[in-house]
Amino acid sequence: MKTKDMVIVAMFAAVIAVLGILPAIPIPAIGVPFTFQNLGIILAGCLLGRKLGGLSVLLFTVLVACGLPLLSGGRGGLALFFGPSGGYILSFPIIAYLIGWLTEKRFQQMNVWQVFLVNGLIGAFLCNLIGGTFMAFNIGMPLLTAYKSVLVFLPGDLVKSLVAAFVAVKLRAVPSVRRYIEPGVQYGSR
Repeated sequence: MKTKDMVIVAMFAAVIAVLGILPAIPIPAIGVPFTFQNLGIILAGCLLGRKLGGLSVLLFTVLVACGLPLLSGGRGGLALFFGPSGGYILSFPIIAYLIGWLTEKRFQQMNVWQVFLVNGLIGAFLCNLIGGTFMAFNIGMPLLTAYKSVLVFLPGDLVKSLVAAFVAVKLRAVPSVRRYIEPGVQYGSR
């Protein structure tokens, strides 16, 4: 892996961590807060592609597992993976990878709404499906009840999916940004 790629991976892991500074909205009934960090997860996938996006989110997840307080509210540690939000945390690298995989080949031909469709299906629906499934098993909740309880996240996650689509499409249109995130794209020498 090139140094440039390692820097981008680390930088995006830091962006996701910084989004944890924004205050979470607690949802006491299910024990999983509404956070802004999955905006960074979705953006990593659609902006960086499957390899770099997936690696940046995997790095973030490993750092959380090691105990760094990078999740919203200053949370971190392996115990979180066995609580109500464990499925969400585990799904983050998968979500970024899948979004990157579905967008990277045809991204330049995709408009905001097409990227939003991918982001919404994977970043909102699949993430909540995985999160709800793990939540049911981690806290002993009936599966259907868990799925019903995570429906509260869908509107906000769809808004975050739209914001990520808009930002990714706009940033990828900038040649100086594309030079750093797309392999093989060169715009002059610097």
